[in-house]
Amino acid sequence: MDANEGTKEAVAPKGPPPSSMLWVEQLRKYVGSGEGLGSEAVTEMETKRILLEAYKERQQKAAAAGAIPSFYRKKPSENSAGMKVQRLAKFRFLKKQAEVLLNADDLDTMWVLLRENCSVDEASGTEKMNYEDFCHIATLCTEQIGPKCRKFFSACNFLKFEKDDFGRIAILPFYLYVMRTVSLTQARIDMSELDEDGDGFLQPQEMEAYIRGLIPNLAQLRSIPPPFLSMYSRIAARKFYFFCDPLRRGKLCIKKVLLSNCLAELMELHQETEEEGGEPEPADNWFSLSSAQRICDTFLGLDKDMNGTLSKEELQAYADGTLTDIFIERVFDEHVRRGGRGSGGKAREMDFESFLDFVLALENRETPEGLTYLFKCLDLQNRGFLTTVDVHTLFRDVHQKWIEGGNYDLCIEDVRDEIWDMVKPTDPLRITLADLLACRQGGTIASMLTDVRGFWAHDNRENLLQDEEEAAEAPEEE
Repeated sequence: MDANEGTKEAVAPKGPPPSSMLWVEQLRKYVGSGEGLGSEAVTEMETKRILLEAYKERQQKAAAAGAIPSFYRKKPSENSAGMKVQRLAKFRFLKKQAEVLLNADDLDTMWVLLRENCSVDEASGTEKMNYEDFCHIATLCTEQIGPKCRKFFSACNFLKFEKDDFGRIAILPFYLYVMRTVSLTQARIDMSELDEDGDGFLQPQEMEAYIRGLIPNLAQLRSIPPPFLSMYSRIAARKFYFFCDPLRRGKLCIKKVLLSNCLAELMELHQETEEEGGEPEPADNWFSLSSAQRICDTFLGLDKDMNGTLSKEELQAYADGTLTDIFIERVFDEHVRRGGRGSGGKAREMDFESFLDFVLALENRETPEGLTYLFKCLDLQNRGFLTTVDVHTLFRDVHQKWIEGGNYDLCIEDVRDEIWDMVKPTDPLRITLADLLACRQGGTIASMLTDVRGFWAHDNRENLLQDEEEAAEAPEEE
């Protein structure tokens, strides 16, 4: 009995006496209070507590707001630390992007390597390369230019181009793709440097500054007179706003600008002019120096009182007075700022920016942007569609000018029916903007309803087409 009790005592574990656990509880209380800790540990605990409270507060606000996400963030003030950090980060990022961009010498080296390591198609004489040549040229370019050109020689890029029966692609489209990518990347870097608040949009003065910085690199604009530089920048920037800012918010999205045809049209001025041994300056290029001077001279010629704005009477002289009075009236109703008043207490007048929009719309009637501008003027009742009464009212002024010009008499109802046949609207009783865009003759119809010269061109379209064909055949016979 005594032996068994001794064995049980030996097997049973011996725990610490209750009094020995008191120091653990005391230590936990001591550490939890922060007493005796170093300054760094206390600071860390306080930071953790503040962050935890901020996180809980944000969670409570999110729960109270429901599922609606935050869509507005207040921009930091101009001289705040947040704005300075943002600008410094943007500067370093753009600098890093510029460093990995190919320069002119790199592009010349790539073109030489492409031509030296390609094969010539016997049938067409086109210089081409297969995928093995493509990889070999990639290795040579990496050795001579550096790793920054490696991204262009990926399998994905090779598959983007059209291949012949032997799996080869032409080297010229590939090289043009590289040049365009480099050009767009450089343009984005330049625009982002001018974007002061870093929101991805350019204000009017920022866009004009970008164009002024681009002028020295454009061969056809090197001879621009310095006093005309500011006016040219306004004229050039306005086309970007007309086509890339349809909601008229007064700012341009950089991504939209880069993808627009306007930037490609501006970059065409890189080519040398005919006097310098290149192509002649295109007369229909809005960004050419001759076009900008023409527009400026036109505005000054219309501004009889020299007050810097145009009245309705002054604008009626545009295009030799072929535009109808009702159209000019509608332009002022829809596209001239309300509430503005000219000098001497006159009614509101058209400023230079509004005149540029007016010219852009008339010269680009076939585009969705130009047709949208004109449709607002044609929509007499602001209902979003045109009825037979609207078309009759609009064409009545054209008919009056047509008769005054000594032309034969015509029936307004016949012209109205012809317009309906040209559009073929979804609703046979009304013509919408979508109908005009879908029929692909919206610009012609807008000209017929606003400009007697436009109607004359439509009425004599067959003779004009024959004259163009004869003019095109004449040089070939010589």
